[in-house]
Amino acid sequence: MNAAQILTFLLLLTVMTLVPTFTNASTLLENDKDPKNVYGEPLQSCSKDGMALSGYTRTGYCINRNDDIGSHHICIDLSSTTGGNFCTVTGQPNWCSSEMPCHGNMSKECPIQNWCVCQWAFAKYIERAGGCDHIQSIQCDAVNVQALIAYQKSSERQHVEALECIERKCGLSEF
Repeated sequence: MNAAQILTFLLLLTVMTLVPTFTNASTLLENDKDPKNVYGEPLQSCSKDGMALSGYTRTGYCINRNDDIGSHHICIDLSSTTGGNFCTVTGQPNWCSSEMPCHGNMSKECPIQNWCVCQWAFAKYIERAGGCDHIQSIQCDAVNVQALIAYQKSSERQHVEALECIERKCGLSEF
C-alpha cells in the first residue's frame, strides 16, 4: 500500500467508527421535506454564485440521503486559512483548493469556498486546529439542524466540543 491508500483506509476506518452516532440524523433528514437551520428557520444555501456548488447532493444545501454516512450538514468558509487548510488538518486529500462546477452555472468551474463538511470531519477539525477559536467561519444559516441533533445524542468529547462550538459561533449558547 502506498501512503495515499493507507490514508484513505484510515479515513474510512474513522468514518466507520462514527457511523452509529450519525445514522439516526441521516434517517431523520431523509423524511424531512422542509430542512431547517440551527435557528429553526428554512435552511439556506451554503454555496453562492461564484463559488463551487456545495452539498452532498450538489444542490448548494447541507442536506443528505441515507448513503451519506458522513452527514454533510455543516457549512464552513474554506477560503480563509484560520486553523489551517481544512483538508490538511483533517487528513484528507486536498480537494479544498480545487475547483468544481459553479453554483448557478455548472458549465463553469469555480473555487471551493463555502462547503458542507462531514460532521465527523468538523469535530476532528476543531480538535486538530486547536479549538473552536482557531477554525474557519461557520455559515450558521446554512448549517443543518440535524448536526445539532446528532451531536446532542453523543457523549464523545469531540462531538460535545463540536456542538459547543456551533452553539457559540452561531449565538445559540446561553450566557
